[in-house]
Amino acid sequence: MQGLNRRFEVIVVGAGPAGLSAAYILAKKGFHVVLLERGRGVGSKQVFGGRVYSSLLERVFGSLGDAPIHRWVRRERLSIINGERMLTVEYISGGKYSFTTYLGQLASWMAGKAVEAGAIIVDEVRVDRILVEDNSVVGVESGGDTLKADVVVDAEGANRLLLEELGLVEKPRPSDMALGVKEVIKLGEEKIDERFGLRSGEGAAWILAGSVSAYTPGGGFIYTNKDSVSIGVVVSLESGGLVEEPYRLVESMRLNPLLKDIWREGDIIEYSAHLVPERSVRLIPSKLALNNFLVVGDAAGLLLNTGYTIRGVDYAAYSGYLAANAIVEAEEKYGSYSEEVLRRLYEERLKRSMVFRDIARHKAVEMIWENPTMIKQYAALLLDTLGGLYELGESTPSLRETFKNARRKNKVSLIRVMADLVHGVMKA
Repeated sequence: MQGLNRRFEVIVVGAGPAGLSAAYILAKKGFHVVLLERGRGVGSKQVFGGRVYSSLLERVFGSLGDAPIHRWVRRERLSIINGERMLTVEYISGGKYSFTTYLGQLASWMAGKAVEAGAIIVDEVRVDRILVEDNSVVGVESGGDTLKADVVVDAEGANRLLLEELGLVEKPRPSDMALGVKEVIKLGEEKIDERFGLRSGEGAAWILAGSVSAYTPGGGFIYTNKDSVSIGVVVSLESGGLVEEPYRLVESMRLNPLLKDIWREGDIIEYSAHLVPERSVRLIPSKLALNNFLVVGDAAGLLLNTGYTIRGVDYAAYSGYLAANAIVEAEEKYGSYSEEVLRRLYEERLKRSMVFRDIARHKAVEMIWENPTMIKQYAALLLDTLGGLYELGESTPSLRETFKNARRKNKVSLIRVMADLVHGVMKA
């Protein structure tokens, strides 16, 4: 941290969407803020599937007119794959609710906004420890050097070593985390439009479950970028979840006979992997505020996976926005960054926000999707039923007959089907 000799009002740790949003708002309000990023260049270590919801991002940055938006998602697809059979449901929208992008590009755009507002961003700095004196956070330590500040914002991401040292979180259990593995395939705009049935500028978001992830908790995803396609799988780290090497799972998805023609003649231009929170409610720290200290983004467990959609970037950015506004209000109204003040202005507001309520409301859905019966046996049951309806010989069976035959084949009782259906509807 050579050259950072002066004291800052705010130190932000981590140049992800949460940290960059906090730095941007604080700098706009006239605070002297420095953001420390351990990667080389902003966005160099940023990995995600490919889709961002726009509403909360617009709350933070205003117009997204100059943002690196590749395509606005107009087609939503949800597929269940069982061997060589696939059931797909598609929804077509006319609105602009989410878009695809490369997270590195989006992070660089956010960083440009923050720097333009007056923030200082320093990369290749790994923060080793949060400094605490007299029960108050006073700064950070990196490589033996210290940097002091009035308040520190922790946006370190899912790998929460700093919070573990502070005692705010425990080491994550394998069941709490998942591994996302992703490939980006260069294909060209015209081929993407043709093969996904899109108009120019339109995008598709496709979530897949079943054999695409070897029936483990998790699933697959496909997102259309401007001239490339992001494909990948997310698999739980829980014992038994990783039935084979994750890179083989994404390779199997790319070579799947039901999917491979979509990106034929394409070139793989990127491969990446990243740990993501899996059970977000359980990963929320015991406290999101201490004296002179706030926790935002993935570090705060702010990620939602309902099985049919995934949100994280917009939640992270909004938490950084709330944290920054809390710091501004704490200074203007109270002249204090005490835990009591910051918990009232940040933590309590975040927990009353739609972000927190969404995560709490869908916690049971996460558990349903992790049910091995839901993933494997019911996928086979559904596709065997449809196969009986459409794969016809001389006779044409009724829906009741095909469902009964499918239940018998997969050894699923009608009572259990009804019980699981009622349980799922009540919890969803």
